[in-house]
Amino acid sequence: MKRSEKALKIQAVLDRLYPQPAVPLLHGDPFTLLVAVVLSAQTTDARVNLVTPELFRRAPTPEAMARLSEAEILALIRTCGLAPAKAKNIRRLSQLLLERHGGHVPKDMAALEALPGVGHKTASVVMIQAFGVPAFPVDTHIHRLAARWGLSDGTTVEKTEADLKALWPPEAWAKLHLQIIYFGREHCPARGHDPKVCPICSWAGVKTRLAAEARARAAARVAASG
Repeated sequence: MKRSEKALKIQAVLDRLYPQPAVPLLHGDPFTLLVAVVLSAQTTDARVNLVTPELFRRAPTPEAMARLSEAEILALIRTCGLAPAKAKNIRRLSQLLLERHGGHVPKDMAALEALPGVGHKTASVVMIQAFGVPAFPVDTHIHRLAARWGLSDGTTVEKTEADLKALWPPEAWAKLHLQIIYFGREHCPARGHDPKVCPICSWAGVKTRLAAEARARAAARVAASG
């Protein structure tokens, strides 16, 4: 099966399972989405959604967030991973939004990536989910599954992003980004995965990739038992 044919078949499975995938992070506008995505690094979306209601009640705008001290922000997000660095970045990016962009989140990839704590993936999420500008954010789930399914060689996140963009039209990227994340969480985990019962790996999985994952898991178990 050609890679392009496989991509279309995968898309059909994802459309059946997740016809209208919702953005998993609670937010109300581009600013709260930006902050939520910054908080989500090395933290589950569920954990972020526990802390953001009170954070956004206290500081729903860049102006309000910049008025909070770093310590106050940290107290509100403490249960998130890397909380001290995130508190510093969130306060500073709020200040920079006021100084550089009139208190608005810029609709520009380079301007977003220039903000503290905002990398390419975070900027891509904001561009596509807040502004509808085509982007294909690649997180760990997407990077892993693209390699597992043979849609990319998995060498780098940048390579995965380019390969996936080439397989699907820009108007499909926003939906597919969310669909693959949900599928990775619910059907295709990194560990304890049985490809025989997976709605996609059962026919699309690359045997060498799955075998390598199985060997790595076995080696890890041996190391842990020794």
